[in-house]
Amino acid sequence: MSVIIAPSILSADFARLGEDVTHVLKAGADWVHFDVMDNHYVPNLTIGPVVLESLRHFGITAPIDVHLMISPVDPIVGEFAKAGASVISVHPEATLHLHRTLHLIKSHGCQCGVVLNPASPLELLLPVIHEVDLVLLMSVNPGFGGQKFIPSVLERIRRVRALLDQHHSSARLEVDGGITVDNIADVVRAGADTVVAGSAIFKSADYAATIHAMRQAAARSAG
Repeated sequence: MSVIIAPSILSADFARLGEDVTHVLKAGADWVHFDVMDNHYVPNLTIGPVVLESLRHFGITAPIDVHLMISPVDPIVGEFAKAGASVISVHPEATLHLHRTLHLIKSHGCQCGVVLNPASPLELLLPVIHEVDLVLLMSVNPGFGGQKFIPSVLERIRRVRALLDQHHSSARLEVDGGITVDNIADVVRAGADTVVAGSAIFKSADYAATIHAMRQAAARSAG
């Protein structure tokens, strides 16, 4: 699989969000990563389905990868699906019945994912490994953008890649948190095929140059 680059709009310019997202996609990004925080499951408050719907109405047609850092998740899943989500990912700790939540996401026509925090046991993935379309490993503790990559997550990426291969899963392995031009090669080499980058792209002077440098580093690593 080719490496997907998904800029997180958590670091975008919200005063001109539609234009900024359009710009980053034209610069070579593949997906839009949409971080949703509730000031309950994580200590921050961000955006809801109306913002996602607005991006779709603005003309954004790229896949939108929704990361729900909220609890409970089930009551809001349908709203994000209706707003135009492509993939919806949830934390096992944020739902009482993970299997049910994943099937709820699928019932609304979206792909589903499981998110594991840096200290979450990888074993949480095993009961649903054949249900998910995406596994998202956090390489920072969720709640804020601009954090530094936690190096020990590289071993977790390798372990999850081995689990996915062992179970013949076609799920994508996404990594989110502190990914830059300097460390994306290590992340891809460890087994990731999808990377989220917020500050590294949206805070750069040239989106296209940064995405190109990331893609070149990832390609060299994958090759």
